Amino acid sequence: MLNKLNLEGKTIVITGGGSGLGKAMALALAEAGADIVVAARRQNLLDETAAQITNMGRKSLAISTDVTDSNQINNLFSTVRRELGQIDVLINNAGIVRGQAPKPIWEITDEEWKTGIDVNLSSTFYCSRGVAQEMVERGSGKIINVASGLGLRGANNNYMYGAAKGGVVNLTRVLTNSLSRHGINVSCIVPGYISTDVDRDHRSPFIPVGRTGYPKEIGPLAVYLASDASSYVSGNFFVLDGGGLAGGLAPTGFSLESEISL
Repeated sequence: MLNKLNLEGKTIVITGGGSGLGKAMALALAEAGADIVVAARRQNLLDETAAQITNMGRKSLAISTDVTDSNQINNLFSTVRRELGQIDVLINNAGIVRGQAPKPIWEITDEEWKTGIDVNLSSTFYCSRGVAQEMVERGSGKIINVASGLGLRGANNNYMYGAAKGGVVNLTRVLTNSLSRHGINVSCIVPGYISTDVDRDHRSPFIPVGRTGYPKEIGPLAVYLASDASSYVSGNFFVLDGGGLAGGLAPTGFSLESEISL
C-alpha cells in the first residue's frame, strides 16, 4: 500500500513554492521521490527551496514567475517541459494575504481589488489552463488547488481574499466536472490558520485542537493527493484547520494575520 505514495518519476509544479505552505509541500513531495519545480516572484527564496530539494537527490527548477501574467505562466510550463518532460501534477498554491488588510468596501481601490483577485484566483485559472490540454491528451494528471477557510465563510471586511478563495473553491468544482472524465484528478486543500513562526506555540481558544497549524502538517496531505493512493479522489475538499470550521464558533472578525498565513 505504501508504494502508492511513492512519487518517483513524477514532475510536480508548485506555485508560491519559495516559502510557507508551498515550500513545506515542495520538500515533502521531494522526500516522497518527486522532481519539483517551484515558481514565485522572489528568486532568492526559490533558489533556497530548490537547493534543499537537490540535496535530497531530486531534480529541481526554481523559476521566477509572476503568476498574474499568463505569458509568464506559459513560459514557466514551456521551460518545465523542455527541461523535465511532462507535468504530472500542478499545485496552485500562490496567494497573498499581506497588504490585503480588512477595511470597509468604500476604501478598497480598483487596484487593490484587481491585485487580490488576480494573485489568489486568476493565477489558479491561468495555471490550470496551461496544463489541462497536455493532461487531457495524455489521459492523466492531477491538479491540486489551495483555497482557504475564508473561502467558505464570510469574514468581516475581507473582500478580495474571501471572494478569490471562494472562487478557487468553485473553480475546483468546475475543473472536476470538466476534466475528471479525461483521467485528471482535481482536488482542493483548504487550510485554516497556519503559523509561520515555527518556534512559537500559537494557542487558540477558537480552534478545537487548541492551536494553529504548522506548514509541515500540510506536506503529508499534498503527498497523498499527488500520489496514486488518491486515484479515485476528485472534486473533494480537504480542510486542514484543526477543526476550526467544524463548529462555526470562531467569530468571523477574528484574525491572527500579523503572525500567521491563511
